[in-house]
Amino acid sequence: MLYWLSGLSDGGDLFNLFRYITFRAGGAFFTALIFGFIFGRPLIDWLRVKQKKGQPIRTDGPENHFAKAGTPTMGGLLILSALTVATLLWARLDNGYVWIVLLVTLAFALIGFADDYAKVTKQHHAGLSGRVRLLLGFAVALIASIWAAWLHPDALSLQLALPFFKTALINLSFLFPLFGAFVIAGAANAVNLTDGLDGLAIGPVMIAAGTFGVIAYLVGNANFANYLGLHFVPGTGEIAVFLAALMGGGLGFLWYNAPPAAVFMGDTGSLALGGALGAIAVCTKHEIVLGIVGGLFVVEALSVIIQVAYFKRTGRRVFLMAPIHHHFEKQGWAEPQIVIRFWIIAAILALIGLSTLKLR
Repeated sequence: MLYWLSGLSDGGDLFNLFRYITFRAGGAFFTALIFGFIFGRPLIDWLRVKQKKGQPIRTDGPENHFAKAGTPTMGGLLILSALTVATLLWARLDNGYVWIVLLVTLAFALIGFADDYAKVTKQHHAGLSGRVRLLLGFAVALIASIWAAWLHPDALSLQLALPFFKTALINLSFLFPLFGAFVIAGAANAVNLTDGLDGLAIGPVMIAAGTFGVIAYLVGNANFANYLGLHFVPGTGEIAVFLAALMGGGLGFLWYNAPPAAVFMGDTGSLALGGALGAIAVCTKHEIVLGIVGGLFVVEALSVIIQVAYFKRTGRRVFLMAPIHHHFEKQGWAEPQIVIRFWIIAAILALIGLSTLKLR
C-alpha cells in the first residue's frame, strides 16, 4: 500500500525510498515485530479465557510435557495477523506472487485453525481427520502451483530448475502443478510435525524465511540473477517484503513462545508458515533448494514416515518416539538443548542452501 507513495517522488526526496524493496522489507519487519509486542499479551490472555484448559497434552508423550497443561494454543494467529498487516502495508499489491504466497498462508491457517478448534473443544489431541486435512491442503497447493506457473515467464513455466547448474531445466509439463502442490503441502505438514517443543519450529522457520528472502530478492533482480547464473523470475523480489514481515512476526511470537511457552503456535501457525515457505519455493523456482534449507523439517517428517512404516511392518519402533525431537527427549536431552541444537542445524543447512546460488 505504501509503495504508492513512491509516485509522489521527484527522484530525490523521502518518497523515493518507497521504490526500494530493501526499504519496504525493513519497514515490514519492524511493523510486524512491533505488532507482535503490542498485541501478543492481549491475544494470549484472550485465548486463555476462551480455551480454558488450553491445548490437550498427549498422554503417550514425554512426561515433562504434562507441566504444560493449560497453555493456550492458536498462537499462530499473532504471527499471521502481524504478517498480513505488514505485508498489506509495505508490499506492492499489484504483484501476483505476493498474493499467491499470502493467500496460501491464510488458507492453510484456516485449515490449521479448524484442526486446533476441534482439539480444544473436544479436549483431545486428535483434531480434523488427517485425510481431510491433507486433501484440503493439497487442493489449495494445487491451485497455487497452477497460478504460479501462469505467472512464470514462458521459458520457465512448468519447468523444474536444478541447483548447482546454471541453465539446467527439466520440463515437467502438466506434472509441474502436481509437483508444486506436493512441495507446498509437504512443507506445510513437515513444519507442523516439527512444532512440538517451545520455540522449536519458529526458529528454523525464521532462518528459512531469511534465506529465501535473499533468494527471492536475487532471483527477482535481473542484474543479480544474471551475475549469479540464476533463472530470472520477474516480480519475485517483492516476496522479500513478505518474508521480512514473517521474520518480524516470528520474533514477536518467539518472545512469548520461548521456554516456558506462554502460548503454543498450534496448527494454525505451523501449517500456514510451512505452506508459505513451500509456495515461495515454487514461485522462485527453488523447490529443491527448499529441501536443503528446510532439511530439518524434512528429517522430522521422514522420522514419522519411517516410524509408522516400520511399526506396521514389524510391530517394532525405530525411534523411541516420533517425530525425532521426541526421541531425543526420551533419551534424556533437555528441551532447550534440543531446540538450540536444532536451530544450529537449521542455520548450517541454510548456509548450504545459500551456497547453491554461487556454486554453479
